[in-house]
Amino acid sequence: MNHASLAAFLERDRAALAKGPVAIIVVEDPVEVESTLDHHLKLGFRTLIAFMPDGLELPAALADQVHRIPSTSRGPEALPGLINPLIAAAPAGTWFYYGFNAEYLFYPFSETRNVRELLAFHTEERRDAMLCYAIDLYAPDLSTHPNGVDRGSAMLDRSGYYALARLDPANHYHPKDRQLDFFGGLRWRFDEHIPYNRRKIDRIALFRTRKGLELRANHTFNDEEYNTYACPWHHNLTAAVMSFRVAKALKYNPGSRFDLQNFAWHNSVRFEWSSQQLMDLGLIEPGQWF
Repeated sequence: MNHASLAAFLERDRAALAKGPVAIIVVEDPVEVESTLDHHLKLGFRTLIAFMPDGLELPAALADQVHRIPSTSRGPEALPGLINPLIAAAPAGTWFYYGFNAEYLFYPFSETRNVRELLAFHTEERRDAMLCYAIDLYAPDLSTHPNGVDRGSAMLDRSGYYALARLDPANHYHPKDRQLDFFGGLRWRFDEHIPYNRRKIDRIALFRTRKGLELRANHTFNDEEYNTYACPWHHNLTAAVMSFRVAKALKYNPGSRFDLQNFAWHNSVRFEWSSQQLMDLGLIEPGQWF
């Protein structure tokens, strides 16, 4: 389903936003577009929107299931301009997910429970957002996969993740309540190639719309409760966005392309495409989700 623009989509098919949950995929390049869209359709999202640059078309097998909206916007600064108009147009209380191509959402028991069950449970927990971690995936052999992407043999870091207090400049730099900045993966190991303000791996990738809600360029929202990792009374679910995005960027960027000969190190493990593996590694939290 092709649309001439975001405005044209909102005029013609705005009703699709009422059929939540809605997944938004921002396509930056041709890498793993079909596998990304297919993965999220299989999770159970009822509406899937793909922002795609000119020259890239929807895979034929998925063309009837995905709303394609042209977009030339790239980078974190452009992201709010794509997401916020959809938030404003959707009915209040609609669950949204957003990610990029070559990124795959995983949550506890995602192999046997669809995303609608997950979000119904999270809603009953009186939560309107879910903390997600962008966990880097990468090819083990850059000589055979020079763009850093290899789904068949993808690897991830099993350790090296940490959190720091998120300080509030509006409150004498005291730590914010139930908010942390999380780090790790390729952004941590190769931080000399990553701008300081892009090193965090936390992302509020699942959230519920409401009037006045806005996404900011740093993957947080203008409602501070949305940015918390748990409610005050117990731990909540967390999820992971398994992402080749940083690996691609490090190999595409002329400033790092020739400096990096290998992403694998002694703490690399093969990704099993399993939520159980992520729970075993402590990368996602089931909370009260049974």
